[in-house]
Amino acid sequence: MSIKENKALILRFYDLFKRKGVDAGYELFAPEYILHSPTGDMSREQVKQFDTMLVPAFPDAICTINDMVAEGDKVAFRVNARGTHTGPFMSIAPTGKKVEMNNTYIAKIVGNKLVEQWGTTEFPLLMQQLGVMPPMGQK
Repeated sequence: MSIKENKALILRFYDLFKRKGVDAGYELFAPEYILHSPTGDMSREQVKQFDTMLVPAFPDAICTINDMVAEGDKVAFRVNARGTHTGPFMSIAPTGKKVEMNNTYIAKIVGNKLVEQWGTTEFPLLMQQLGVMPPMGQK
């Protein structure tokens, strides 16, 4: 696939996810897909399960891709996610708080499917915004 097609695949995932839900977006992931994150590796099904929990907790979430660069079979991109915490999330009762965080990924694409990703998230920032973790440097 060309660099342009690889970038389009990333945009298509976020579009499908937004318009048709979690299952639709994951049609673009290879069965052997793996996400490498600071907290450990996750399979396609594990990532999908996490997103299935995340969507009802932040039903108005909007993901915006701010930057995207590609070379060969890899696409690097930065995603800004914003939403309101109106459903339970990881044993945290709905707070009604508006939250925002940025995630950065490098995706490997083979045969028009996402097969591997490396990612970082501002998960501690999300927990701070929900009020379950103090800001850095505070007790």
